[in-house]
Amino acid sequence: MIRRHLRLLATQLRLSGLLALQYRWEFLLDGFFSIFWTVTALLPLWLVFDERPVIAGYTYPEALTVVGFFTLLQGILEGAIHPSLATVIDAIRTGTLDFVLLKPADAQFLVSTQRFAPWRGVNVLAGIGVLIYAFVEMGRAPEPAHVALAMLMLVLAIIVLYALWIIVVSAAFYVGRIDNLRFLFLAVFDAARWPSTVYRGVLSIIFTFVIPLALMTSYPAGALLGRLPWSTVIGAWIGGLLFALAARAVWLTSIRRYTSASS
Repeated sequence: MIRRHLRLLATQLRLSGLLALQYRWEFLLDGFFSIFWTVTALLPLWLVFDERPVIAGYTYPEALTVVGFFTLLQGILEGAIHPSLATVIDAIRTGTLDFVLLKPADAQFLVSTQRFAPWRGVNVLAGIGVLIYAFVEMGRAPEPAHVALAMLMLVLAIIVLYALWIIVVSAAFYVGRIDNLRFLFLAVFDAARWPSTVYRGVLSIIFTFVIPLALMTSYPAGALLGRLPWSTVIGAWIGGLLFALAARAVWLTSIRRYTSASS
């Protein structure tokens, strides 16, 4: 079963790559603009830290690590998660989801891997570049143990980000159009470019427990900087996996609600 799904994933990746290469100039332009927007995204951070050297416990290069993980996750969202799941909404509305459900593979896996945007991988590279630049500004290299823990937290961040998007897409089974909800999610996700300690009161609770933006960017950054306690790591993984299971349950419940094109 796992081997078959891995073969399906490899096929989908190859087809998406071939489709992207048919439009080489578009591929190059999208890559260029991805880098351009990453550079411009650093401007507000630079302006804020130009006035104050330390904000919410972060110096400028430390805050750059949060931006680095945000940029990296944005590349994964726009390159791997959003292109596939965005098509599910039209499939539900038109009834073409029937063809997916009839295939001998898990429907959630199929709809999650049906389309990729390879040029958005430039954002992943840009995010790594921002992280390198941050430590150059600090004048030191991250410790190997901290890098390993940051990668572990990044895996969890991807799981939670994917689970959030599954929940958003599942809303299409209940309402006709969810464009506003999608745009709202993308707008809220933009807040993850700032350290979680910037937000206070109700916003801190929302961005930590309701929409776990802190888990997605600030926790991996904290791990890379060596300031994330193990109690937080364990709690984040327990909460993140429970959130992923809840998203799976929401998807399965929504699928059972689907009445197909023939109804």
